[in-house]
Amino acid sequence: MSEPTVLRLSKLMADRGLCSRREADSYIERGWVKVDGELAVLGMKVTPDARIELSRQASGAQDDRVTILLHKPMGYVSGQAEKGYAPAVTLVVPERRWAGDHAPQRFQREHLRGLAPAGRLDIDSTGLLVLTQDGRVAKTLIGEHSDVEKEYLVRVSGSLSAQDLARLNHGLVLDGQRLRPAKVWWQNEDQLRFILREGKKRQIRRMCDLVGLRVVGLKRIRIGKVMLGDLPPGQWRYLAPDETFA
Repeated sequence: MSEPTVLRLSKLMADRGLCSRREADSYIERGWVKVDGELAVLGMKVTPDARIELSRQASGAQDDRVTILLHKPMGYVSGQAEKGYAPAVTLVVPERRWAGDHAPQRFQREHLRGLAPAGRLDIDSTGLLVLTQDGRVAKTLIGEHSDVEKEYLVRVSGSLSAQDLARLNHGLVLDGQRLRPAKVWWQNEDQLRFILREGKKRQIRRMCDLVGLRVVGLKRIRIGKVMLGDLPPGQWRYLAPDETFA
């Protein structure tokens, strides 16, 4: 008779979308997690069907976490500062909050603590960048099994045959792996619209290289159900309580 499958509790909590693994360990350490009615301990292993309960304190801690939507301009990196370029999070200051943001939060310095990009935009790309304190949001957008759509407007130079347009939609290989099917079509005479469900490094630029196109400009306009909309370049807003990506 085979041994029953067991998983580390923090991994199961992350797999269920309850929180990130790091958050799970923190909640367990604080006594905020019960498994099948018993207080959880750090490092414990459980079966995949275990009943997990989060305390009111854990739920409150999650409710306090913020997600920020930034219209990243060119010249900023998504994550850590590099080669003299500032990280996009340096734009999250009160004076750059969009006047059209109707979310109820008042800006607090605590909202910057642990704020990290959930996905990247290259230094020479613009558009919607998500910065979050919430591990659940990060998992939804960049977790191993994420298939949230990201939509881009891509200005290009060069000619594109119907056959190569079909290859952009499905048929290209990067880093030795076949890309997931995409949706790519002409927006106008020099601009393509891309919808992807994955995010390899500089993926769109490399896809265009493979079919003889040069990317002149790239702007992300949507992540899942959340649109860039009228958010001006260099400004930010909070994710509203009624907004979700998936």
